[in-house]
Amino acid sequence: MFTGLVEKLGRLESLRRRTGMFRLTVTCDQWDEPVKPGDSVAVQGVCLTVTASARGRLNFDVLEETIARTSLGVLKPGAPLNLERAILAGGRLGGHFVTGHIDGVGVVAGIVRESGDRVMDVECEPGLTQSMVMKGSVTLDGVSLTLTAVGPDHFQVKLIPFTWKNTSLAAAGKGVRINIETDIIGKYVAKYLGAVAGKVAGKGLSISDLASAGF
Repeated sequence: MFTGLVEKLGRLESLRRRTGMFRLTVTCDQWDEPVKPGDSVAVQGVCLTVTASARGRLNFDVLEETIARTSLGVLKPGAPLNLERAILAGGRLGGHFVTGHIDGVGVVAGIVRESGDRVMDVECEPGLTQSMVMKGSVTLDGVSLTLTAVGPDHFQVKLIPFTWKNTSLAAAGKGVRINIETDIIGKYVAKYLGAVAGKVAGKGLSISDLASAGF
């Protein structure tokens, strides 16, 4: 489990195909507490397991399915990477609950400067926005952000200067593919509401229906 608060900005050293998988090598500054093999690290929002760790270098084995379902496969050497270690029980939760399991890949439709902030518009598959709500949470490339607008096939988030400066989102220009993880709570709510709606199809959805479903 993660929080969506980026701890370090690393760089992609290489992504090389191996038998049945890929080897991802990342360079970054060392953490105060060394990262060791077996630790979970979110890389651009994707939960990966460290397979080797040396000074300033981390290796991960990545399944072909993960490459196909995320933006990792299109990144070039030198690309900035958002890194976050898995949270510890009892640790501070400053963002929101992030699993590191990507729901889909969106495309940056545009970035507009608004005062000192940036407003990013992201296009995505219609199904992804069903569990999004205004002022709710979404994770983009591992960064916890607040939704400022939600449409059928796109949404917007606002990035404060600190986030813009200290994450890889500053390199996400128009047309760039971006990893999306919707809020896990929103996904559960959408699933339960869909189940309730199916039971009362043709009757409409009432307050008592929601109450019986635990809401």
